[in-house]
Amino acid sequence: MNTVVSTPIALSQWKLPFFDSLHHEMATQLQQWVAQQNVYAADDRVACRDWVQRLGCGGWLRYCVPQSHGGALQQLDSRALVVLREILSWHSPLADFSFAMQGLGSGAITLAGTPEQQSHYLPAVAKGEKIAAFALSEEDVGSDVAGMKTSATPNAKGFVLNGSKTWISNGGIADFYVVFAKTDASAGSRGISALVADAPTAGMDDSQHLTVMSPHPLSQLHFNNCQLASSAMLVELHGGFKLAIRTLDIFKASVAAAAIGMARRALHEACTYAQKRHMFGQTLADFQMTQAKLGEMASFIDASALLTYRAAWMRDSMGSDSAKAGAYTQAAAMAKLSATENAQRVIDMALQMHGGQGVLVGNKIEALYRDISALRIYDGASEVQQLIVGKSVLKGMRI
Repeated sequence: MNTVVSTPIALSQWKLPFFDSLHHEMATQLQQWVAQQNVYAADDRVACRDWVQRLGCGGWLRYCVPQSHGGALQQLDSRALVVLREILSWHSPLADFSFAMQGLGSGAITLAGTPEQQSHYLPAVAKGEKIAAFALSEEDVGSDVAGMKTSATPNAKGFVLNGSKTWISNGGIADFYVVFAKTDASAGSRGISALVADAPTAGMDDSQHLTVMSPHPLSQLHFNNCQLASSAMLVELHGGFKLAIRTLDIFKASVAAAAIGMARRALHEACTYAQKRHMFGQTLADFQMTQAKLGEMASFIDASALLTYRAAWMRDSMGSDSAKAGAYTQAAAMAKLSATENAQRVIDMALQMHGGQGVLVGNKIEALYRDISALRIYDGASEVQQLIVGKSVLKGMRI
């Protein structure tokens, strides 16, 4: 069940120096809008389609694409993505998922698509008329992207795709997939290209739905002599790896924001429960141990939030400065690592505070406990973020 509650979260964080008045106004409007939404469907694919349609009609998907193709802002704005994802995830992690995948799935087209590709896909993404997907992962290829096996072989008509992708969000409901495949099997990461594959296309099978602990549209994607036209190629031949990294980097800080939204919701639920739960002649909130735990939870959240807001601000401020880009990569990795791991801690603390109520299916805390796990893995698992930060620190302290 994917419902929202009307209790608003505090909006004071959007007045921090990292943000502009635009972001605060957007947060206020989104808060009012999402509190009026009520989405329920036993099938997560149906619910996701519903959210995409609602987000499109509400104008929120316009923040996934640039202004030149129906977007709200001149270019993708990391701080806007952070605001949107934090608020959406507080109310409904599936709403956040639906929003984020429209941005990630079309992000490569925004960054490197031809004018024809951009005009064909991006306005439809902004309106919620086309559902986007990003197909990078493979069964035995997670963080080792260079080891992918899916191939795109040139022929007279364009390229023939063969191979499989897995853990593909929006799989089975997407109208198009940005697929990363080897166009030079011997070149490692330098032999990867990116192509757009419309669904359905002969030779493509996206029907194998994967059921995970926090239900959302997820599938395996199989290609068997799937013919794509030459015009399906994004950026230049063999330029797919860099494009994938650039696309993921845009959204990394927003993944952290989604985790923060979930953590803030867990803290809200814990505070509400503690003040209502009576025991030993007082409420749970009257115990000093409870107060100390709530203080620790709030500190975890705000520490991660500041790292996340800094990372988003850095990306929006860096322009084409390559030195700033390197600093942003470290900052974004810190933000994702801190936010997702701390959110896990906060949600676990909230569950413990709820006692037996916390593990009942249907309880918001139980759902959050399942929802947060995926954020610690996708867009680079926590261990990968640790490596990125560690290498960056060593590089800056060479002796």
